[in-house]
Amino acid sequence: MSTSWTVTLTKAGRTKISYPAAQVADDGDRISVRAPWAAEGVKDFGFVRFEPGDVFVEHFWRTRWYAVKEVRTGQGVLKGWYCDVTRPALIRGGEIVVEDLDLDLWVPADRSDVLRLDEDEFADSGLTRSDPEAAARAMRALDALEEQARTPEGLPGLLA
Repeated sequence: MSTSWTVTLTKAGRTKISYPAAQVADDGDRISVRAPWAAEGVKDFGFVRFEPGDVFVEHFWRTRWYAVKEVRTGQGVLKGWYCDVTRPALIRGGEIVVEDLDLDLWVPADRSDVLRLDEDEFADSGLTRSDPEAAARAMRALDALEEQARTPEGLPGLLA
């Protein structure tokens, strides 16, 4: 078993971003890795800023249609969870490949304002026409993540 991975996020058949990560755990379905913020500079979404020094513990499932990324500052302060709706992860030869399906969910550390993101991009992607089954699974995944985020145990309950 490899403890070093390359995480590759694709979108519409093209690589969106690729970065190194260190394995934290693998239970056969969920693989968890730790990686520093991989993009250049600061990405300010308005509701959260990702910046150099931030650390992501990312959870990918071989059977589920999402990935959950716990985001902390370099000092270990929890910022929240960024959830990507994706096809199930493909794990092969030291690489974790996930296809981004445009739907996202942000859950701040205090869980005060759960935000559904990029539903307009999803609608514009054409997935509902080209692959209606995948589109339906993606919407169910987003709904399930939001429902879990709003439970008393929140996303940590999903990751336990």
